[in-house]
Amino acid sequence: MAAIESVALGEAGSSGDLSIWGLVMQADLVVQVVMIVLALSSIWCWAIIINKIRYFRRLRQQAEQFEEAFWSGGSLEELYERVGSTPEHPLAALFVVAMREWTHAAKRGFTSHDGTAHSNLQGRIDRVINVTLAREMESLERHIGFLATVGSTAPFVGLFGTVWGIMNSFQAIAVTKNTSLAVVAPGIAEALLATALGLVAAIPAVVAYNKLSNDLGRYAGRLESFAGEFTTLLSRQLGEGSM
Repeated sequence: MAAIESVALGEAGSSGDLSIWGLVMQADLVVQVVMIVLALSSIWCWAIIINKIRYFRRLRQQAEQFEEAFWSGGSLEELYERVGSTPEHPLAALFVVAMREWTHAAKRGFTSHDGTAHSNLQGRIDRVINVTLAREMESLERHIGFLATVGSTAPFVGLFGTVWGIMNSFQAIAVTKNTSLAVVAPGIAEALLATALGLVAAIPAVVAYNKLSNDLGRYAGRLESFAGEFTTLLSRQLGEGSM
């Protein structure tokens, strides 16, 4: 009996590859699924992080260029023609929808002394700006919620893999009736790897979510400020009937 146990322990010790790849390949199927889910979540999080950081940087540059052109004192109608019907960023989109309403009203020949027509036009401009602002914000927020989900759930998913790996270690002890490190090491190692993968996925997701949320909030404030300033400018121009 001692010889059999000795041979079993020898085989377990010789076959135990404690490298990361070895732990993944030798892990229980449940733990492997947990590791794959966490690894894929981490990869997707990094893809979102890199894409959003680059996108927000480009939006800030485009906003600065557009605001410089907008406040340069030139004709807004000429700027509208340059921007065209397919604006490339949210700030230009707000400008385009408002100018489109203004242009349509001008073509219909509203009078500069008609208070009701002015009020209706102002109301339409406010509505299209609010709808466009909501649509653009929804587009900017896309995929950011996934970072929050991963940041809050990945540690618990990793913990599930940890518990499962420790259970496997106890089962190995029960089968071999031996508590040596050679018996429990593989199960504990794969359990700790699952924990590590959970943290690797969660920590960058939480940090990036906080940063991107702050960037998004600042950009939303910029859009709202521009919308307010532009509608005020349009209301002043209503008395003149042209820009």
